Amino acid sequence: MNAEVGEDSLSGLEPERKFGVVVVGVGRAGSVRIRDLRNPHASSAFLNLIGFVSRRELGNIDEVQQISLEDALSSQEVEVAYICSESSSHADYIRQFLNAGKHVLVEYPMTLSWAEAQDLWTLAEQKGKVLHEEHVELLMEEFAFLKKEVVGKDLLKGSLLFTAGPLEEERFGFPAFSGISRLTWLVSLFGELSLVSATLEERKEDQYMKMTVCLETENKRPLTWIEEKGPGLKRNRHLSFHFKSGSLENMPNVGVNKNIFLKDQNIFVQKLLGQFSEKELAAEKKRILHCLWLAEEIQKYCYSKK
Repeated sequence: MNAEVGEDSLSGLEPERKFGVVVVGVGRAGSVRIRDLRNPHASSAFLNLIGFVSRRELGNIDEVQQISLEDALSSQEVEVAYICSESSSHADYIRQFLNAGKHVLVEYPMTLSWAEAQDLWTLAEQKGKVLHEEHVELLMEEFAFLKKEVVGKDLLKGSLLFTAGPLEEERFGFPAFSGISRLTWLVSLFGELSLVSATLEERKEDQYMKMTVCLETENKRPLTWIEEKGPGLKRNRHLSFHFKSGSLENMPNVGVNKNIFLKDQNIFVQKLLGQFSEKELAAEKKRILHCLWLAEEIQKYCYSKK
């Protein structure tokens, strides 16, 4: 699914009607979504921002009104929900909005359980609604660069280390779920993976954790994925991929990521308009469910060792 195609295939199209949207959760992602919905973009022309839902009493934000969850669910005007709340609440919101007959865009991870994700896909299909899990990491310049670099090459081994400040597991899930964008990179680059082993080192009093995951490709090539989070750790990605024909160590500066949430919205609107083939949608769903399944396997493995 190409984001650049997204913009082009929407520009010049006259919207026959606009889909009414509510944004649920107005943290970092929700605020960016509201900004994109209010600005004149090709995909925003098909969407009409009706309001936002938040557990906090905020009144209005930039002239956008706060509405209750009940009103958002029952309103005929609302046809689409953007779920931008904490990960632990995603599944519940998705279920409520699908049951109310709304299309859903949700920030990753859509759920913190593989079985629940399967149930929600089934529900979306029964209701005939679009369920879209955002993956802005696949719309980044770095990913486009990597995709070109690895194509046609025979991987021998690889590693991906991600560091960042602390993250609350209660709100954002086990590290394999909160870090699922890194797993998605590996799966998108090297195909479906299987779990060999995983360890989780935690010092809760220091807000420190390090998860080390050993994966392998279908050709039995080893990939190591490490998530390390704690105070003072800068947000950074370190990668190393060794191929038969040479190696790639760390990422060159490939430019600034522009409007990645907007590119994701373009893809979502194309889905609303039926512009993706069944084959493309099925491949995306398969990848999403595979990554969630792997995340859950990693979680189970780490807990079984405790």
